[in-house]
Amino acid sequence: MFKHFFTPVVIAVFLLVCAPFNRALAQDNDVVWVQVEAQPSLAEAQDRARAYAARLPDVNGFAMTSGWYAIALGPYAREDANQVLRVYRSEGTIPRDSFIAFSSSFRQQFWPVGENLLNRGVLAPPVISSLPQPEANLPSIIQATPDPADETPTEARRSEAQLSRPDREALQVALKWAGFYDSTIDGAFGRGTRNSMAAWQQANGFESTGILTTAQRAALLDQYNAVLKGMDLKLVRDTQAGIEIMIPTGVVAFEKYEPPFAHYAATGDLDAQVLLISQAGDQATLFGLYDIMQTLEIVPLTGPRERDSDSFRLIGESGMMISQTEAWLENGEIKGFTLVWPAGDEERRRRVLGEMQKSFARLGGVLDPSIGADAQQSIDLVAGLEVRKPRLSRSGFFVDRAGTVVTTADAVESCTRITLDDEHDANVLTLDTKLGVAVVQPATALAPLGVARFAGAVPRLQSDVAVGGYSYEGILGAPTVTFGTLSDLRGLAGEDQIKRLALTPLPGDAGGPVLDTGGHLLGMLLPRSNSDQTLPEDVNFAVNGAAIKTVLDAAGLSVNAVDRSDPLPVEDIRERASGMTVLVSCWD
Repeated sequence: MFKHFFTPVVIAVFLLVCAPFNRALAQDNDVVWVQVEAQPSLAEAQDRARAYAARLPDVNGFAMTSGWYAIALGPYAREDANQVLRVYRSEGTIPRDSFIAFSSSFRQQFWPVGENLLNRGVLAPPVISSLPQPEANLPSIIQATPDPADETPTEARRSEAQLSRPDREALQVALKWAGFYDSTIDGAFGRGTRNSMAAWQQANGFESTGILTTAQRAALLDQYNAVLKGMDLKLVRDTQAGIEIMIPTGVVAFEKYEPPFAHYAATGDLDAQVLLISQAGDQATLFGLYDIMQTLEIVPLTGPRERDSDSFRLIGESGMMISQTEAWLENGEIKGFTLVWPAGDEERRRRVLGEMQKSFARLGGVLDPSIGADAQQSIDLVAGLEVRKPRLSRSGFFVDRAGTVVTTADAVESCTRITLDDEHDANVLTLDTKLGVAVVQPATALAPLGVARFAGAVPRLQSDVAVGGYSYEGILGAPTVTFGTLSDLRGLAGEDQIKRLALTPLPGDAGGPVLDTGGHLLGMLLPRSNSDQTLPEDVNFAVNGAAIKTVLDAAGLSVNAVDRSDPLPVEDIRERASGMTVLVSCWD
């Protein structure tokens, strides 16, 4: 049998002659592409697309759903694509592992610049006049024969019989991933599996026997594992942590030990991270680790969380990252791992995660608690990991025994999550942006130490006032009290809902209660204005108690009001302010 070597010119002849027939079939065939390679970076992909375009027609480049960048020829009707694939592979014009791809694998087109061929149907075949004419002695159509098999069906069955069950299951997984198999992964090569093998063979330019040869099995698995190119997955045996696991050493490398973690940090542009978890402990230790992990920046707030008596799983998802932590308690040792991966690269993340899960094995021993004792210390770090911090924290005060809180509107606007004292989730009940007042309720009822009692009498000008607040936004763990005087019963423009104060609070004090000398509520401290007008530092303002009461009445909440009482000692005012003041935090 003679082997034909085809050129792009011959391909063009074939497509031109068969164009009417192929266009008639286009409506009944999928719009497909011949994917010739993929690159991890846009710059590399652009270089490769430029090189292919210099010698082949219909070269396109697309960002992929996996995060890589594909070079593909097309789009063609399925039959045209199969012919292009067979001929180009046979003459070595494109790589041997090129394959048929679907538009669903691609996202934005980057090559040629400005083009967008997705979802636009098949292209017309290349025009023959735009290419050099074929030699006269060549037929106008050359039927390409399938690539010769590297094994006969009998030989292929013989080599297939040597496969282990996991090997057979891996082939079914790869066929399923490629879109040719939709049944159970059981390692049994029945009719469904054979049909899917035959379909894969036909799509990839092989003879459709339904029995994969050794080389075809390798090509299928190469396609399946192409997404892991550059990951350099290796089985790492960390004897200090007592863990053996597959780690993507192409993107992370060991950095340090800070118990209970072994840190494997990113080494390149891919913002990935791996932690190995290893510590001695019991169920209480496991539960404590579960709680601590959720305070870390690498575990975003949203995502499923599962915990049982001897294990837990945490998945955190945000617009920037997705992390998954799994840990198990066995024989007094807690071991597990965390994989942190950039959002939008889901296929590679799932594949890497799957390899880590399958390979995870416990060795003897746990991390020595004294290792890494000279590491950087900070109240914002736990074992070398950043603790999640709120976007901003302000003050508020309790107005009833169920824990309803009044605070500044700035503290709760555009928040993914609102907490009280960093522990209790809360929801906005009502918001008055004109006054700058918000009312929030805890998700579950609280039992506050103190509740604001609204002053009923009009205060005297130049009388002393006190403001309770978390001046340093929670760093100190308890509220402070700032003293000053009442400068005016109105704002600078005569607003009767505003009081002017002479005192010098900090930004975290905004939303805190303003108390008179009897410890009763005069109003709520407002944040300083961001306007162009600059006021003296000791000029500040508060919404008065009557305006706050109107907001609470509209929300169906009643408050305690008292007439003037005798002045209290400073120590008692501090105690009363601290009892009713609460830290309100806004989280992204």
